[in-house]
This record gives sequence, structure tokens and C-alpha cells, in this order.
Amino acid sequence: METYSLLREIADSWALLALFVFFIGVVVWAFRPGSRDVHHDTANIPFRHEDKPAQQEART
Repeated sequence: METYSLLREIADSWALLALFVFFIGVVVWAFRPGSRDVHHDTANIPFRHEDKPAQQEART
């Protein structure tokens, strides 16, 4: 078997399977229980200081 044919066979089957499993893992991680608060907090970052600008934090 030629090297190209072997690599093509691996890419067609195992790489596709690995990428599909990775995609499913990312979807499960994004919609896991308990992540709603994190996503809600992150989505509201632009609206945190609606009345006035944020205060500068003192640097040490």
C-alpha cells in the first residue's frame, strides 16, 4: 500500500470520527448543567456600567 493511500484512508475514516467526537464534546460542554450563569454573566459584560464608566482599579 502506498503512503498516500494509507494516509488518505486514515483521513477519510479516523480523522472524520475524531473531529465528530470533538464537535459533540464541545456541544456537550457548552450546554452542560450549571453553565447558564457563566454564559449569562459573559453576555451582560457590555451592560455592567450602564450609568457611568467603570472605575479604574489601582495598580500596585
